[in-house]
Amino acid sequence: MSSWDTYQKSIIRYPEIGFTIDTSRMDAPAEWSSEMQEKIARAFEDRAAIEAGEIMNPDEGRAVGHYWLRNADLAPAEEGQWIKEVFNGVETFAKQVLVGDIKAPNNRTFRRVLLVGIGGSALGPQLVGKALLPANTPVGIHYLDNTDPGGMDLVFEELGDELAETLVVVISKSGGTAETRNGMLEAEKAFTARGLDFPKYAVAVTGEGSKLDQHAEAQGWITRLPMSDWIGGRTSVMSAVGLLPAALLGLDIEQFLAGAGAMDEKTRVDDAATNAAMALALMWHHAGDGVGKKDMVILPYCDRLDLMSKYLQQLVMESLGKELDLDGKQVNQGIAVYGNKGSTDQHAYVQQLRDGLVNFFATFIEVRCTRSSESMKVDELGSTTGDYLQGFLRGTRKALYESGRQSITITLDSLNAFSLGALIALYERAVSFYASLVNINAYHQPGVEAGKKAAGAFLDLLARVRSHLAETGSGGVTAESMASNLGESDVEAVYHCLNHLAATGACKRIDGENPASDSFAC
Repeated sequence: MSSWDTYQKSIIRYPEIGFTIDTSRMDAPAEWSSEMQEKIARAFEDRAAIEAGEIMNPDEGRAVGHYWLRNADLAPAEEGQWIKEVFNGVETFAKQVLVGDIKAPNNRTFRRVLLVGIGGSALGPQLVGKALLPANTPVGIHYLDNTDPGGMDLVFEELGDELAETLVVVISKSGGTAETRNGMLEAEKAFTARGLDFPKYAVAVTGEGSKLDQHAEAQGWITRLPMSDWIGGRTSVMSAVGLLPAALLGLDIEQFLAGAGAMDEKTRVDDAATNAAMALALMWHHAGDGVGKKDMVILPYCDRLDLMSKYLQQLVMESLGKELDLDGKQVNQGIAVYGNKGSTDQHAYVQQLRDGLVNFFATFIEVRCTRSSESMKVDELGSTTGDYLQGFLRGTRKALYESGRQSITITLDSLNAFSLGALIALYERAVSFYASLVNINAYHQPGVEAGKKAAGAFLDLLARVRSHLAETGSGGVTAESMASNLGESDVEAVYHCLNHLAATGACKRIDGENPASDSFAC
């Protein structure tokens, strides 16, 4: 069969959405085995169960409702009404801010948004803002998405006097996420240092009754918008988490949801031959033999989508990276995701992709039209910059395949709120399908919780080390002697505590010949 014939048999097109997926360079079988057919059928059954509200996150006893966010009529009556009320609340509040009905305390219009969140509470809004925000936007956005004090200082320095016209949106479902709490406290301090009354600038997006909800109510924040347990952080971009920042930036959140809803409808069809999300999940399964043997390299040939790989790292890796399957069997599933953008990649890691280890499959994401105005000619052939971008995409795809490297190509006719919503929804559904194919729970994150627990243990130890130094006024102590004084068996952890305290000025380090002989003094 010619490559042209293979191409025509390997694409799924949704013209009304402006979307195409091409799997012709994945060398997938023409027909799936009977075993795979059974898995596909079960995945379609799981899709129906998810949208019907069944408990699909058994470890946490939760339904999975992010598909309801763009079609509230699918949800049970109470949840559907809640979705509509939250959307109306987001839309109304954002409009009041943008038209100046809600102003900063200095009676000026809010000109900046400071989003405080982490993980899905920041990655989604960051992707949407980068992809859709026009150059002449009246409102700019900044992020505190880590607990790095240097990064926070930089944001506050960038805002400067504009802090007085900055609306702060703090996002945390549980209200207890440490990084978000720290960012909120740092923001409170920065506002207070400038003589600004922080609650008059602050908005909370959180679970009803959470620690953050209670704090915001007690302090008299401007408003609070709710989150729900059946919306996971990495699939929350179409809840108030993503919609509020987008609406405050003047973006079309109705079209964003409409695009996702349109893709949901297309991928609700129980036919692997016409369901783009199932095709994507099957290609992932085929490439990695169902056990994640190959990495997923995301290559968007569009500057505005350069955060897509970062967004998909969380969506795919947090969802699919699981030790146990649904039967309790140890499987250590997952697909590693990384990427940059084209044609930047031509000068970065494409060299290894082409000639190095064959331990990946690529996904090219192209946007057919990225400029609305006429382009200049840049060479004697009459080529434009856009022509070169297309040439590099097609050339890289061809060069990779000729060297035995597989790839998928996803094409959007244009990039706007509708098509971005559709693209995100495609990947959400593909993750769900793949999880069903390999029999895992895509909706919990025990590994993340384990990391938080370990961090808590380190912080407890750090507090003990700090307290001991303050009490003893130590004239010099090694990690081993400090560990002995504290009755702590993990000497390395004590050493790292002492180094951290030295870096922050709480003590001084005197370098020895090796870590064991380093001494720390107050």
